[in-house]
Amino acid sequence: MSDDPGRVSSSPTAPGCGADAARPIRGVPLRAARDTFDALGALPWSDRASQELRASGETSRQRVPEARDQLSPQEVQVAGLAASGLSNREIGEKLYLSHRTVASHLYRIFPKLGITSRAELPGALAAGEATRASANV
Repeated sequence: MSDDPGRVSSSPTAPGCGADAARPIRGVPLRAARDTFDALGALPWSDRASQELRASGETSRQRVPEARDQLSPQEVQVAGLAASGLSNREIGEKLYLSHRTVASHLYRIFPKLGITSRAELPGALAAGEATRASANV
């Protein structure tokens, strides 16, 4: 190796080389990726992004499941349609379910969202979206 200042070292142990050199630069994209993976429910990918953030010296927030995350995909659909003002029968027609199945879904949705009436659904769903949107900022 020469002492020429214009020459770049290709040694993996040289300062500024290797995976450790890229980590501080990758913090912002990694945080965004982790938040996106959390929102999509891709937990293994989210965990990997969190590991990389910790390896770069950053702390990573703990994943806190939101009430809406506890809903099944069908429950999310039913809750959204009920929040928009449709009756159980109308929801059933849209989703090809009986009105009793819709009622059963709503019966299970209310405790998960911490609400007691259909009138509270729009607020509970909007609060979940606002929390999710602020986490992605």
